[in-house]
Amino acid sequence: MLPDRAHILTEQRNPRTMNLHALDVAACVSAIQAEDRTIPDAMERARPVLTRFIEAIEPNFLKGGRLIYLGAGTSGRLGVLDASEAPPTFQIPPGRIIGIIAGGDSALRISSEGKEDDPQGCDAELRALNLTPLDAIVGIAAGGTTPYVHGSLSIAKSLTQGRAITALLSCSPITKPKDADHLIVLEVGPEVLTGSTRMKAGTATKLALNTISTTLMIRSGRVYQNLMVDLRATNAKLRDRAARIVSTLTSLPRDESLTLLDQANGSVKTAIVMHRLSLSRAQAESRLQTVDGCLDRLI
Repeated sequence: MLPDRAHILTEQRNPRTMNLHALDVAACVSAIQAEDRTIPDAMERARPVLTRFIEAIEPNFLKGGRLIYLGAGTSGRLGVLDASEAPPTFQIPPGRIIGIIAGGDSALRISSEGKEDDPQGCDAELRALNLTPLDAIVGIAAGGTTPYVHGSLSIAKSLTQGRAITALLSCSPITKPKDADHLIVLEVGPEVLTGSTRMKAGTATKLALNTISTTLMIRSGRVYQNLMVDLRATNAKLRDRAARIVSTLTSLPRDESLTLLDQANGSVKTAIVMHRLSLSRAQAESRLQTVDGCLDRLI
């Protein structure tokens, strides 16, 4: 029998938007924005569980464990997006935060929604990662029922003898699955367009993933004050941002900051340590290694 998903919150009709078909442009925009304003309240309600999850995975992540997102459709795309943005922002190796989408990378552009019904669909990808107990696996499913996601959490537990930390991130209240150590619910309510979870659910999911990954990056010493000091200047935009960060933390003029960045091979942290401690690039890099790259422990 085909499962009836009518009870799932993200599949229900929104009583405030029953007349979408009759709205003009201004009214459509107003209706969508009115619903979007409910998202911050949902994120606030989820704050305690998000905090507990991040606190649980932080020690293992700092020991070299990985953060692995997996999902289908919009949920999978959002996981891949968050994972792909971590390396250029924080200079973390690409393999430390990983996004897996049902159907593979081609599903990022061309929908392959049928793949989400296979609970074994992620078996090969997870085995190829050689999961360890230090890894954290986050299954993302707006409605909370996706077989691909539930099956993936089960596979992850099996491959790590139950020791890897797992979580299910959902936008609909559900019973915590047996293979999920944490259940994170972002209860945004029914969508403007019934079942279109790329809208409020997608926005809330992106906010949650931002919170998880950015907090881990902060706690791992990749941020000083509110500056992305692990930045490496590899293009014009990043070179400009890097120069401004160096100037802010050294009080050097812009031109001297750019020169210092060149001497530091484009590394913001290295440039700052070179100037603040009067060291060569090699010496600065060595000193940073002794403190696990935590700039505040040097300056």
